[in-house]
Amino acid sequence: MNQAPFSPSAALLTQRLQEVLQPVALEVIDESALHAGHAGANASGVGSHFRVRITSHLFTDKTPVARHRLVYDALQDFMDQGLHALAIETKLPAAN
Repeated sequence: MNQAPFSPSAALLTQRLQEVLQPVALEVIDESALHAGHAGANASGVGSHFRVRITSHLFTDKTPVARHRLVYDALQDFMDQGLHALAIETKLPAAN
């Protein structure tokens, strides 16, 4: 029997990013419906394409590429299970 592909939710991605990167600000947006008919899109219109906007102290002294790598590493198992695309916007917390 064929199993339906796994489609992560914004809530699952949010939970993982909160646990791993301890953000001070986080927004996870499911943009899958905007990619209907594109490569990697699924028939349900959810769970394949996400935008992540994240601000974390863990990004301090990291290059933009290293910040993105932290996000990808945190979500790698979701990528392995069918998450097709991430648009990542990282920021450093404002200095006090």
